[in-house]
Amino acid sequence: MDKPPPPPPHALLDATLRAVPRRYRLPKLDDAFSPALDAGPATTLALVIEHARAALARGEKPDAALKDRFTGALARMVREALRADGGDPVFQAMVLRHRAAPVREYASLSARADQDRRAIHAAVNAVAHPGKQQRLGPGPQRESLARLHTYAGAAAWNDLQEAVQRLLEMPRTPGSVSEAPIARTLAQLLEHPALARLRRLDALASDPLVVEYRTLWERYGPRSGSASAIAQGLSARHRGDAAEALAAQALQALAQRLNAAVGAPSPYRVVTSMCVPAAIPAAHQHAKSEWDVVLLRQAAAASDTASGTPAWDVCLLVEVKASVDAATTDFPRLLRGLRLLAHADKDTVYPFATRQGTVPLRGAALCALPSASTALSRTVLYCCDAPAEPTPRLLGAASRMQLLSATPTLDFAVALTATPPADARALEPVWHALLEAPGWRAVLNQYALLRQVRELMVHTDDLLAAV
Repeated sequence: MDKPPPPPPHALLDATLRAVPRRYRLPKLDDAFSPALDAGPATTLALVIEHARAALARGEKPDAALKDRFTGALARMVREALRADGGDPVFQAMVLRHRAAPVREYASLSARADQDRRAIHAAVNAVAHPGKQQRLGPGPQRESLARLHTYAGAAAWNDLQEAVQRLLEMPRTPGSVSEAPIARTLAQLLEHPALARLRRLDALASDPLVVEYRTLWERYGPRSGSASAIAQGLSARHRGDAAEALAAQALQALAQRLNAAVGAPSPYRVVTSMCVPAAIPAAHQHAKSEWDVVLLRQAAAASDTASGTPAWDVCLLVEVKASVDAATTDFPRLLRGLRLLAHADKDTVYPFATRQGTVPLRGAALCALPSASTALSRTVLYCCDAPAEPTPRLLGAASRMQLLSATPTLDFAVALTATPPADARALEPVWHALLEAPGWRAVLNQYALLRQVRELMVHTDDLLAAV
């Protein structure tokens, strides 16, 4: 008996995507779904927020009982985060900054310290770059410039200021550093606001509260720019490259299966690190402009480029992420990236740079890609190699942090040590902001977004097995 013909490639692709297990999937919450009495505060918050969102969608106002459950759960989450043993060092650092003026000043100065350091280095190089030092003969002035340059490189800001002052006090002789315009540049450096800020930052670093603040941040992770942070970054990059290679391998197997179903010479191919060209007429800012792994299908002969090179259409876009949280954070950028592709001119063939070389893609296929967040299941996958959690977190990391960093929450955390201690009702402004403020819409919709992202997530091993 003859075998039935294989399904057409598009049907085979759809069937394969439907067959991939979704181990990260979350249930839909309904009114019958309520947290256990011993549920953690984050789980309770996620459920209460989702019930509030559903009530608003029905045109109803969430009731007082829901508000009380929200404030009670948020108060519990604050208390857990403040525990000395097993608490959240990031939140504890935020609370310390909220209540202590020296820490707030230190944090503010730290936020612009890199910019200030660059400004001072540029000003120092304008007068004391080693090349400029060579123009002076050996002597005290040249030695002073060398010290000035060394102090800037060592971030010794007090020493640097004293070195500038000594240079300006040197006797004026023809060609000396005390002659204008060098003297003017040194005077400007001495009065530079960036130098004052850096010196103040150094002075604050020894304040006991600032030391505690820095210690809390170091518990969270190594300081930016440190050797440990660089090593961690390199390790994460290697893990990311390995995960992308596995996803590309799975998609390559899928392309081979589709090619076998077609029976034609390789109409499907896989490319990696596909970069969106600037020629697409839309704003590229904050949009995904590089796609990790992409399955392409060769377009019809009539759509070939003028040079005779075949043009291609996008079939499937794959992004590789280390965790559910990383994918959830990335999702708005992914949607903007799809909207960017949708702005392609349908009569244009665009050159996309990839690791496999430049690939011409048809604008007509790009602008036909879905950009609505509810219509992505046949076009987008998030690949992840992390195990699925036995008990998934229902409150996303970004939503949790927005709840904890709200000013009323920080006020409540500071007041917990007061007499009498703070009451959970002090957190009601957060509840009202959640229901009414545009800036809280992402938190209000966080569970729906989390479900959506997890629906698009597959484990790389599951994808390869389904192929």
